[in-house]
Amino acid sequence: MSESAAGPLAPEALELVRPQCEKGIGAVIVAPDSPSLIAGVRLQPLHIWPDDRGYFLEVLRMGQQLAAAYPAASTQVSASLSHPGAIKAFHYHRDQTDIWTVVLGMMQVALVDLRKNSPTWGARNTLYLGELRPWQLLIPPGVAHGYKTVGSGPCLLIYVTDRFYNPNDEGRIPYNDPGINYDWETQRK
Repeated sequence: MSESAAGPLAPEALELVRPQCEKGIGAVIVAPDSPSLIAGVRLQPLHIWPDDRGYFLEVLRMGQQLAAAYPAASTQVSASLSHPGAIKAFHYHRDQTDIWTVVLGMMQVALVDLRKNSPTWGARNTLYLGELRPWQLLIPPGVAHGYKTVGSGPCLLIYVTDRFYNPNDEGRIPYNDPGINYDWETQRK
């Protein structure tokens, strides 16, 4: 795979190249400011206000925090519900930036940097996001992403994109790609 893509690292087009990785899950990210984060990936802890009725979670304010640069005229908000054990991976965008918020359940998120000129090209990150770790995740263009629903219940992902969906902007890589070689098995048995 070799193609051009716009990206946040440089004004010129970026070349996307699938890496050849050893089997594993890469760096497990346990802090929003981890030095192991793929370049351009950002995390924002969210505040939850629980009470005896449930809880309140503010997902997004246009023009602020991770969505500060999102244009109101073309921002799209979508949702994806996944059943326990479901794997949805991998896909990437040439132009689109995603912000993910898991509002129900837990997911194991896998990221892979495909941007050949990125300082973190070929790096993989794993994040565990959801009710037990309410973080918002910004995924820049050229970073392949996917997830697995972990736990006994479904997970609900709310994602916000900086442009309307365009199928020509999206690329797909099988979840079991031998180059990415991501290990979707339970790690701590």
